[in-house]
Amino acid sequence: MSRLLNLAVFAALTGSAFAPANAQGPTLTPVPATQVSSAESPERIQAFEELARDVAAMQPQLGLITRVVKLVTPSVVHIEARPLKEFRVRSDMQEAGSGVVVNFDGANYLLTNRHVIKNSAEPYIRIQLADGRVTTPNRIWSDENTDVAVMQVSDTRLTPAHLGNSDTVEIGEYVLAVGSPFGLSQSVTRGIISAKGRYNLDLGDGAVDYQNFLQTDAAINPGNSGGPLINMRGEVVGLNTAIASNSGGNEGIGFSIPINIVTRIARQLITGREIAWGFLGVKLDGYFDEQRAKAAGLPQLVGARVKGVEPNSPAALAELREDDVIIAFDGVRIEDDEHLISLVKLAEIGRPVEVVVVRGGSPWRTRVELSNRPASELSE
Repeated sequence: MSRLLNLAVFAALTGSAFAPANAQGPTLTPVPATQVSSAESPERIQAFEELARDVAAMQPQLGLITRVVKLVTPSVVHIEARPLKEFRVRSDMQEAGSGVVVNFDGANYLLTNRHVIKNSAEPYIRIQLADGRVTTPNRIWSDENTDVAVMQVSDTRLTPAHLGNSDTVEIGEYVLAVGSPFGLSQSVTRGIISAKGRYNLDLGDGAVDYQNFLQTDAAINPGNSGGPLINMRGEVVGLNTAIASNSGGNEGIGFSIPINIVTRIARQLITGREIAWGFLGVKLDGYFDEQRAKAAGLPQLVGARVKGVEPNSPAALAELREDDVIIAFDGVRIEDDEHLISLVKLAEIGRPVEVVVVRGGSPWRTRVELSNRPASELSE
């Protein structure tokens, strides 16, 4: 088996036929499909020929995924992080994950999840590039609130990925997940965006305080963490982070951090600035229940009730009022007050966001531009 595998690798690298250079015997040539069996009926032969023509006509569409993969995979890396002694349970213990090369202001960096490298340090992190080269990071930045991590490497021969706009991602849109599930680097899976705005996930030791995930059914397994979620334009729209699974493997429910959030956090980490969290300026009713929801004119318990608005805050400028029930924020349906808090803190500051509230039993829309306040002063 190993000899055959070596011959296959040799053939792939050299472009030669699958046979050793000193092989004896007749030269083998492919047999056309229509000549496979002389017993085939003319109708069956004609059906195969028609199928071949139809496939050739559709080749630009059928080959789209292949083209995306060829553009994206050079930017995806495999990461192995050996924990420091104080975090080791076994001597051979290590965390494996993925990462993606990006370019910020002319400099290349690697994005990944904090939980992939959080128990390690620069000399103990092994990064394998798509072409097989191995390097280690010079510096690491990370944020435990969002599970975002950035690494800087000295190797300049990197291929940065193109970044998309996760704000425009639609439910049902085709996406690809690229990474190293179970250590199998450069693996690609396909699916769709299943949902947006997922939060309140119990991620155990990898807890993420502020959550606003994209959900996908593209196969994500252990080792995919930190790898990119790609749209069909070859752009990164998310950073694969977690799965919902009873078995520990893929069950069609994976979660990615929207790339707009990732890049915003990463840029602030790199520049050493305090991370700016979105601020709306409302006090929320933590006791909002089904009875109060019905009194507000809602058919069921949903949304977050405003019990106070701070003067001169973004909420005040958007004319939000006490007793408003916020049921949607930036196109995402609000489940409860904690959901709204996560979305607000992770939203881009200064970008107009549509807010839908129920006021006096009727829906009402407004737009708000969030401001920033230090985390110690946030009152939502």
